[in-house]
Amino acid sequence: MGEGAWTVLEWLALIEHELLLFAGFFFLLGALDELGMDLAWFWLRLTGRARTVVLDTSDIRARRLTGRAAVLIPTWSEASVIADTLAHALGVWPQKDLRIYVGVYRNDPATLAAAARGAAGDPRVRIVVHDREGPSTKADCLNRLYQALQQDELRTGRQTRMVLLHDAEDMVDPAALALLDAALETAQFVQLPVLPMPQVDSRWVGSHYCEEFAEAHGKAMVVRDALGTSLPAAGVGCAFDRAMLADMARDAGRPGPFDEDSLTEDYELGIRVAALGGKSRFLRVRDQHGRLVATRAYFPAQLGRAVRQKARWMHGIAFQGWDRLGWTGGLAEWWMRMRDRRGPLSALVLFTGYTLFAVAVVLTVLDLAGLDRPWEPSSLLLTLLAVNIASFTWRAFMRFNFTRLEYGWAEGLRAVLRIPVANVISIMAGYRALFAYAKSLRGVAPEWEKTAHDSHPARTVELEWAR
Repeated sequence: MGEGAWTVLEWLALIEHELLLFAGFFFLLGALDELGMDLAWFWLRLTGRARTVVLDTSDIRARRLTGRAAVLIPTWSEASVIADTLAHALGVWPQKDLRIYVGVYRNDPATLAAAARGAAGDPRVRIVVHDREGPSTKADCLNRLYQALQQDELRTGRQTRMVLLHDAEDMVDPAALALLDAALETAQFVQLPVLPMPQVDSRWVGSHYCEEFAEAHGKAMVVRDALGTSLPAAGVGCAFDRAMLADMARDAGRPGPFDEDSLTEDYELGIRVAALGGKSRFLRVRDQHGRLVATRAYFPAQLGRAVRQKARWMHGIAFQGWDRLGWTGGLAEWWMRMRDRRGPLSALVLFTGYTLFAVAVVLTVLDLAGLDRPWEPSSLLLTLLAVNIASFTWRAFMRFNFTRLEYGWAEGLRAVLRIPVANVISIMAGYRALFAYAKSLRGVAPEWEKTAHDSHPARTVELEWAR
C-alpha cells in the first residue's frame, strides 16, 4: 500500500488515541459520580435509613382527607387517554374532598369531549376551557387551572390544602391520595415514585424508561432525600402544600406558581420549595402485597417521540436550569445539581465512545489485513480502559437489580440489553436539546412540545396492577 494510505492509517490511529483519552477520562468521572451515589445508598441501607415502609393500604385508600385536595391535569390533544385516566382516578379515589381540574383548549374539542366522558357527571371534576388557542405551554395551562382553583376557593370560602400534579395518561395508585395527604403534615412538597409501564409492543424504546426510573426513584431520590438536598418534582405523583404554591407565585411576582418560560416547570417547582425554606420528602411505601405505591405512567413507544421528550427534559433541566436556578446551597446540593445537568456532556461522551468503537473496528480490520497500528497503548491507558470496563459491568448489574426489584428478572435482563438503545436516544436528545437551546438564546419562545399518546397504557402493557 502506498504512502497516502499509510497517512490515513496514521490519522486513524491518532484519532483513536485522542478519543480514547477523552472518552476514558470522562467515563471515569461519570463512574466516580455514580460510585459515590452507590456508596451513599449502600450506607443508607446498612443504617436502615433507606428502608421502604410496608403498610396495609386496604384501609388507607378511602381514608378521609384532612382538607380539600385538588389535582391539576393540563391537556392538549389527549382525547385517546384522558377519559380512561379520569374514570380510573375517580374510581380508586372515593374521597368527597377531592377536586380534579382538567385543562383543555378551546380549539381541542376532541379532548374536551373525552374529558366529559371520563368525568361521567361526577361533581368532583371541573373541566376548565382555556381562553386561548392551544397549545401554549404546559405551565400556562397549569396556571389557568390554578386560577380556576382560586376562583372556587373564593366562591366556596374554603381553602384547598393540597395540590397534586398529574399528566393525562397517569394511572394513579389507590393509596396515593391518602398517603400524600398524611405526608404533607410534615412537609410542603412530597414526591411519590414513578413507575413506567412495560410495553409489549415497544420492548426496546418504550420500555427503556422502566430501568431509568427504577434506579432513579429507587436510589438517587432516596439519597437526595436523606442528604436533605432539594428534590426535583417529576410533574406526576407529587403534592404541594397550597400555601407553598401561593408563596411561589408571590415570590415570582406572577399570578400563578408555574413559570411559563420554563420547559420543565415541574422540576423547578421542587427546587424552589427548598429555596423558599420548605421541607421536601420522597415517599417510598409498599403495600401488604409488596407492590410499590407509585404513579404508573405511559411513556413514548416511538423513537422520535422518546427523543423529543428527553430533549425537552435536557433543555429544561440542564441548559435552562443552569441559567435560571444557578448554583446555590452546600456541596451536596452542588453535587445533585451537577448530576441533574450532566445530560448534554453525557451525550457528547457517549457519542465519542461510539465513534471510538467505529474507528477501532476499522483499525482492527486493517490490522487483520496486515497493516499494524502505528501506536501501542500505554500502561496508563490500559488501566483506564480496564477501570471503565469494570465500571460498566457494575453499572449494568445495578441497573439489572433495580429493574428486577420492580418488574422481575426478565425485565431486568432486558434492561441490560437496552443500554445501547438508551445511549443512542440520549445522544440524539442531546443534539436536539443543544440546537433548541441555541434557538432560545436568539429569542425564540419555548413551545409545549408535548408527548403524543396513541392509546391508554392499561390497554397496551403486561402489568397485573393495570388489568
